[in-house]
Amino acid sequence: MTADPPARRRPRAVPDAVSGDVGFDDLLQVLGEQLGETAQSADPRTRRKLKNVTFEYAPDHTAVHDMAGDAGYSLASNWFTQLLAQLAVANSITKSQLCVFLYVAGGQQRGTGIAQYTQQEITDGLNKLAAKKGGKRITRSTVNRAIKALVGYKWVEQLGNGVIQLNVRLWFHGNSNAQHAVLEQLAVQHDRDAEAFPNGIGPDIHQEELDLDLPENPHYGTGRRTG
Repeated sequence: MTADPPARRRPRAVPDAVSGDVGFDDLLQVLGEQLGETAQSADPRTRRKLKNVTFEYAPDHTAVHDMAGDAGYSLASNWFTQLLAQLAVANSITKSQLCVFLYVAGGQQRGTGIAQYTQQEITDGLNKLAAKKGGKRITRSTVNRAIKALVGYKWVEQLGNGVIQLNVRLWFHGNSNAQHAVLEQLAVQHDRDAEAFPNGIGPDIHQEELDLDLPENPHYGTGRRTG
């Protein structure tokens, strides 16, 4: 007489102590049964639950910037970065204007577009290497004239003694939400004037002044492209 086959054992969940592929098929079967029972029964008391099961997820590593120096980094408009180079080659801005703007832009506080420098601090900062090498230095009066020109270009705006607002459409240290918040604040301060800071970006130059084989009608004088 043939003995009855042994009763089928119910699969069980894999406990924490189990590693590798041992019991993996059982775990899949339990998961399948649980999903099936969930679909068939609306009563949560009848649903089976997995106990003592550990699920591991591989971390999603996000690449980080590898930038030189310890002063962080900023985001600049690609259009404006190229315009700076074109203006310098065409002698349409002075060396002092370029140097003052770059120094101030590199010192802005994250998420604000604000740089806190007096004219003397800008002068001393720009002369840092020249002082070590005994080279030619920039004067404070030259820095003063450069800042006035940059204000006229709408690249910066002076808010008070030692407080300079960068045009955040050109150069901004922070994320997009912070930039939009700054832009909204500036719009309110200037009564949403379409030609006021930070719009209507200068200097107002003509194609023949650049003479760099650029496409016709680059619209640099009223530029609204920022990247």
